[in-house]
Amino acid sequence: MKSANERPRHFLASLALLSFASLLIAGCGQERDENVLVVGMELSYPPFEMTDTNNEPTGISVEMAEALAARLGKELRIENIPFAGLIPSLRTGKIDLIISSMTRTEERAQSIAFSDPYLDTGLCILVSKDSPIDSVEALDQAGVRIAVKQGTTGHIYTTQNIQAADILLFEDEAAAALEVAQRKVDAFIYDQISIYLNWKKHQATTRALLRPFNEESWAIGAQIGNDALLEEVNAFLDEFRSSGGFDALGDKYLSEQKREFKELGYPFFF
Repeated sequence: MKSANERPRHFLASLALLSFASLLIAGCGQERDENVLVVGMELSYPPFEMTDTNNEPTGISVEMAEALAARLGKELRIENIPFAGLIPSLRTGKIDLIISSMTRTEERAQSIAFSDPYLDTGLCILVSKDSPIDSVEALDQAGVRIAVKQGTTGHIYTTQNIQAADILLFEDEAAAALEVAQRKVDAFIYDQISIYLNWKKHQATTRALLRPFNEESWAIGAQIGNDALLEEVNAFLDEFRSSGGFDALGDKYLSEQKREFKELGYPFFF
């Protein structure tokens, strides 16, 4: 049996716990501002998602998000989130949409819903300039070291299809490309535009295999069950494409790539 002095302390502690629980319940009941569209993206993937000299979001995906928010009549807020954290943020309601150069995969589609595709691309390979490697099949052998960015489809593909080589995970795309340039790894697997851009940075020491060995499409991610928003997103994509929005973004941000891809005989993205 507790003494008279112990009971007040126990009572106060119980009150504190009840108060804390009430705050949690109240917080969970708060609704998001319906006039704000919250879009998640990782702002480290130029020219699609990046920041300008004033550290403000800019790029193709940012302008897409701005146009979508304007069509919905909402204010836009962009959350800069590491790529691997985008799907968890969407599933927990921290963000409304993912617009971050995300490939639609069957694995991801089990966790989130996807819009219609808005860009076609594929996985390509960056190797050292004098490397004999000429295909993804040539990578799957003992002693080969392959760099991939964590959480990307390059990471997923190598995990599922490469058996003999060593897979090295990187959080930063530039660091993975530098490993190839410095011959610390044999190859870097990533999407076509990224491999092209990283090859341009390291032309003296690297070579790009730019014909995709695995075709992919990018789409906008939404919460499963949010059909109304997904319908709005798909309608926006149709209108944006037919009105020349994607062509304009390509000319603004990727004019050099469009020209060079045409010369190389590769189809452009949009």
